[in-house]
Amino acid sequence: MADLTSLLEPGMLVRHPDRPDWGTGQVQSNVGGRVTVNFPEEGKVVIDGARVTLVPVFDE
Repeated sequence: MADLTSLLEPGMLVRHPDRPDWGTGQVQSNVGGRVTVNFPEEGKVVIDGARVTLVPVFDE
């Protein structure tokens, strides 16, 4: 699923599969598989795409 991480671009909406309480976050950057996401309930978080597969959100 690392290929999915490479498709994430700034502005896209995502959810963390293990942290639903963080809400829907917006991708800020994606550099070398390290994705920076701004979550409404957690703030800015850098996620290693090799360890966590973020779930794209298309319905909001």
